[in-house]
Amino acid sequence: PFTLASGLQSPTYIDCRKLISYPRIRATLMDFLTVTVMRDAGFEAFDNVAGGETAGIPFAAMIAERMALPMTYVRKKPKGYGRNARIEGEMTPGQRVLLVEDLTTDGGSKISFVDAIRETGASCAHTAVIFYYGIFPQTEKTLGDHGVTLHSLCTWWDVLAEAKAQASFDEATLTEVETFLKAPREWQDARKNE
Repeated sequence: PFTLASGLQSPTYIDCRKLISYPRIRATLMDFLTVTVMRDAGFEAFDNVAGGETAGIPFAAMIAERMALPMTYVRKKPKGYGRNARIEGEMTPGQRVLLVEDLTTDGGSKISFVDAIRETGASCAHTAVIFYYGIFPQTEKTLGDHGVTLHSLCTWWDVLAEAKAQASFDEATLTEVETFLKAPREWQDARKNE
């Protein structure tokens, strides 16, 4: 099993960082994500695009370019030297910031980044990711309770449906993944007892 940022064990792993090495694929996905955000949030809804350290930075740069907006990034924690800042780049009070990351599982890191953005006096009511696990019912509620709307291109359920339709994996593998998606914590607990 793989260990996710949330600490959860999983039979699957998505590494969106690999996308930066495939120019045509990344361009297409960034076009799709930009259109998705503008459709759902509004064409003139943002003044700044911030990437979450580190995986969100290249995707934020690409989306900022498409939206013709300034780009910044948010550190997980201050460097401990220099300006000791969590925000790099120019972010000013009152700006409406779109937070961009590669993916989200439970939304925990998004809350930390949003808090850092809001501490500057800017607002952040939207986060965009390429991939959303879509297996923890509390994720969107947690983000919503924090005043943040999640925008994504696909979930594990989308990937599983496509893998089944194309018979990309054997039935045992597909069943194992579906078992995990339906009850991730139970799947993990069952592996601890093996």
